[in-house]
Amino acid sequence: MKAEIPWKKRKLLAQLIDPDRAGEESLALAVRYAEKAGVDLFLAGGSLTSVPVGGVIRRLKQLTSIPVVLFPGNLTQLTTEADAIFLLSLISGRNPELLIGNHVIAAPVLKDMREKVIPVGYMLIDCGGGTSVEYMSQTLPIPAGKNDIAVATAVAGEMLGMKAIYLEGGSGAMRPVDPSMIRAVREQLTIPLIAGGGLDTPEKVDEAFAAGADMIVIGNGCEQNPELITGACLVRDRFNRLSVTI
Repeated sequence: MKAEIPWKKRKLLAQLIDPDRAGEESLALAVRYAEKAGVDLFLAGGSLTSVPVGGVIRRLKQLTSIPVVLFPGNLTQLTTEADAIFLLSLISGRNPELLIGNHVIAAPVLKDMREKVIPVGYMLIDCGGGTSVEYMSQTLPIPAGKNDIAVATAVAGEMLGMKAIYLEGGSGAMRPVDPSMIRAVREQLTIPLIAGGGLDTPEKVDEAFAAGADMIVIGNGCEQNPELITGACLVRDRFNRLSVTI
């Protein structure tokens, strides 16, 4: 069955699970909070991990019926366990391995489960502080405030066939992607827009949704404060109620 994410129907809230921080106790706690809050899906993966992602996804699927999407940081994280796979192209950078090289190597593995694959244009934005993604990818982020570059990059990704665009501050970002950039990109896209990184309060989630993000990804903030996912889902629910009444 082809992987389907209900982008067009409503705002979505996803929780990113870092395999290196996904011990049995922390995973069970994350699932408990996520189910209670009504998280739409889990993303599993990271820039650098020593823990097999497939095992983490398998355990998540044993614990919950919330869909799990593979968010691969590198080729070693490829697995058939997930319900869907974000095939990420780092379109903000100029590293050929992350634009097409790794994808060629992965193609023989992915071709037999292509119905699960969702091509996503990944855009790293400078949100202050050195991030894991910046270091591991050996690419420069798009400067904060350069909305015109972000818009042109996102539109290029759409025209190249991406099914969604992901604006990311990266793990370790000091602040989220500026709402003005989210808004500028949203106005020029016809495909879903995802925002993540630095969204560590419900107020920041509210700003990102208000600017036009279709899906918000919460990661490190939940590890430090599990209640964050509850507040973030309440914000999402309010936007979804507003969209029904308009």
